Amino acid sequence: MDFAIFFVAMAALIYGAGFIIKESERIALHFNISHFVIGATLVAFGTSLPEMAASMIASYHHKSDLAVANVIGSVTFNITLVLGVVFMIAKKMNPTRDLFAKDSAWILMPVIIFLLMSYDGVISRFEGFLFLFMMLAYILFLFSSSKEDLEVDDDLVKEKFKWLKTLVLLIIGFVLTISGADFVVESGSNIARMFGVSEWIIGLFLISLGTSLPELVVSLVAIKKGNADLSIGNIIGSNVANFSMVIGGASLLAPLSVSLSQNSFDIGIMIAASLSLLLILANKLYNKAGAVFLLLILALFINHAVVSL
Repeated sequence: MDFAIFFVAMAALIYGAGFIIKESERIALHFNISHFVIGATLVAFGTSLPEMAASMIASYHHKSDLAVANVIGSVTFNITLVLGVVFMIAKKMNPTRDLFAKDSAWILMPVIIFLLMSYDGVISRFEGFLFLFMMLAYILFLFSSSKEDLEVDDDLVKEKFKWLKTLVLLIIGFVLTISGADFVVESGSNIARMFGVSEWIIGLFLISLGTSLPELVVSLVAIKKGNADLSIGNIIGSNVANFSMVIGGASLLAPLSVSLSQNSFDIGIMIAASLSLLLILANKLYNKAGAVFLLLILALFINHAVVSL
């Protein structure tokens, strides 16, 4: 029964996040907010809503391993799985934005800050506030670093804006996302106990893989439309949001316990994936070579988890 609840709740979580993303775009377009800001903030942050909901609910129930593992797994899957698949299937990718020059700092900075804050074994509420300030810094950076537009859903531009419809769908989206996250955490914990698997492994794979699906869908749609900037930028923005908003928000509800020594391999894989993305951006390996590189790291990540069961 817990398996059925888990997958239904995960579907509700992702579907609810989809409502919030689309209706947020409608509001932004109604107020003439630029396409660049919509794409670089609402889309990237919106696809991180499932991770945020799952980790905050886990933190509320004092399940630190689930909350932190969800972020570690999501960041790893975003880079290795999502970009690995994107690079593998894309015929040609030529981002117009100099991603290495402008965005490389935002790949490593959140990881370094996470490691520093986790060194004493606890991410406190104060450190959670600092994470949220990092999110503010990222938003300011996005507003100041580029004036170019990113694509959004063309159908939304053509639709007539209706406040009542948008507000109703937003409420439905938040209800589905929050309630779905609650059931995902509880059923995930029950599954872990049932099979004698740690909550860290459940958060690292089952929950983080499911909450990474919005990033995968958005990136694949962007590639189909020939928008390489949005595809890669979505992952960079989502990973910044995972650390700042997700861990920051979760630690405000309750301090998070983190064991760098016990989970050194999984955290090391996340660092390796981040460094690999930096190398890919520096050498413009937006092709099958880059994909193989990332998918090899993903294979190591999965193999270690299977061996650990």
